[in-house]
Amino acid sequence: MTDRAVESDFCTLCFFACNLCLTIGHCYIIIKTVCLIDCGFAARDGHTVGRLRADRGLKPKKTGSVCSALEENKMTLKSSNKVETNRYELVIEIDGETFMKAVEAVYKRQSKNITLPGFRKGKAPRRLIEKEYGEGVFYEDAIKDLYPTAVVDAAEEANLDIVRDHIDLDVEQADKEALVLKVVITVEPEVSVNDYKGIEYTPASLEVTDEDIDEEIKKVQKRNGRLVTVEDRAAEDGDVTVIDFKGILDGEAFEGGTAENYSLTLGSGAFIPGFEEQIIGHKAGEEFTIDVTFPEDYQAEELKGKAVQFEIKLHEIKTNELPEVDDEFVKDVSEFDTVDEYKADLKTKLEESRKNEAENSKENQIAEKLQELLEAEIPEAMYDNQVDSIIDEFAMNLRSQGLDINTYMQYTGLTEDKLRETYRDRAEAQVKVRLALKKIAELEGLQATDEDVENKYSELAEKYKVDISRVKAAFAKRDIARDIESERAMNFVKENAVEKTAD
Repeated sequence: MTDRAVESDFCTLCFFACNLCLTIGHCYIIIKTVCLIDCGFAARDGHTVGRLRADRGLKPKKTGSVCSALEENKMTLKSSNKVETNRYELVIEIDGETFMKAVEAVYKRQSKNITLPGFRKGKAPRRLIEKEYGEGVFYEDAIKDLYPTAVVDAAEEANLDIVRDHIDLDVEQADKEALVLKVVITVEPEVSVNDYKGIEYTPASLEVTDEDIDEEIKKVQKRNGRLVTVEDRAAEDGDVTVIDFKGILDGEAFEGGTAENYSLTLGSGAFIPGFEEQIIGHKAGEEFTIDVTFPEDYQAEELKGKAVQFEIKLHEIKTNELPEVDDEFVKDVSEFDTVDEYKADLKTKLEESRKNEAENSKENQIAEKLQELLEAEIPEAMYDNQVDSIIDEFAMNLRSQGLDINTYMQYTGLTEDKLRETYRDRAEAQVKVRLALKKIAELEGLQATDEDVENKYSELAEKYKVDISRVKAAFAKRDIARDIESERAMNFVKENAVEKTAD
């Protein structure tokens, strides 16, 4: 994450960037979760925003005096050749005038830190600096400024989709005549998808029973219940107990294993397996010892798999006393006056919920099948990049709750490798489904028009109450078009799917 991101709050676009997949309706469509407007949010690996844009197939943010040089970049794609699976070599030429403008921009940016004898710091002329340090003293940084945009534009001209991966860069010429670059990039794979029409799926039940309605009412009762102290019976599953506990390992109390007057809901799963179950059956005022074993994957290394004892003192048992379901209860918890009206409304809402669940189930079944139907040699970098995107989104959500991801990992005992492993399967599924949908959109002629893209920009601007110019700056037209096409492809496959009949 860049320093700027650490210092500033997320702007609105940060949040709609990570939630755009929900807006579009498919969580498996790849979205670049990076703020490109106000707060400078970038990837966890420390890339600058400009580098991240180039790596992800977006043009670098144009800053400072190099802006005009970049805007007037006259790039020529000299050749494009496949050198190995998913790797292409591009030879790119940038005219000498553009290159010299970039060199001048670097000089103006860096000269303030350069001192030559006879000149105040920052006042040395460029020609003397070049004479002292060599004519190409500013070339390297000028090339760094120019090449990301040049590579992106060249790949687009060659109709190649860049994958964020290592780029092999050779400078074949760099002078007043021209800048000639030879780069080898990773690209998205060639894809084949067959038999995507007529995919079978098992429809989910839409039925809403009286028991379903009663269960919803029970949840509302519990939310509106009141805790009352129990004195005439032992603790039961679901009770709230107030306890003191002290953990003992090898005869000694261990760190973090002691608390007093702790409220624990039995059956909540808040403690390690076996702890809550052994409190059930005891009465208030009792003191007793329980034996438990910490899980092998417990976050504290010194407790993993260890058998320990806990000394327990049970102070109090409470139960949730539920209100009676009558018209008065209904008036308190809803806009309705009678139990019958309330139940009718609950049934309508549950039926709508069932429809959404059924639609999601259908999409998930289709997505799983598309992964099976996809034939492609997918570069490993695509999976790694998608894991990055998922973790970036997770980190953003944590930060919106006031917690950074490093603190979270420390608290949970997770390593970065373990976190990446957790999301690996999900990332692979998302990449495969996206590639399959992209190919289906191509085969079925479901391309997005300029008008479609403009409408999506307007929709997002309206939804998130930001100016449309900011939306356009944050999301490349090509990426929005692809997301529209992926949505259309999924809808096409769904329309042509077939309900699986019972045997």
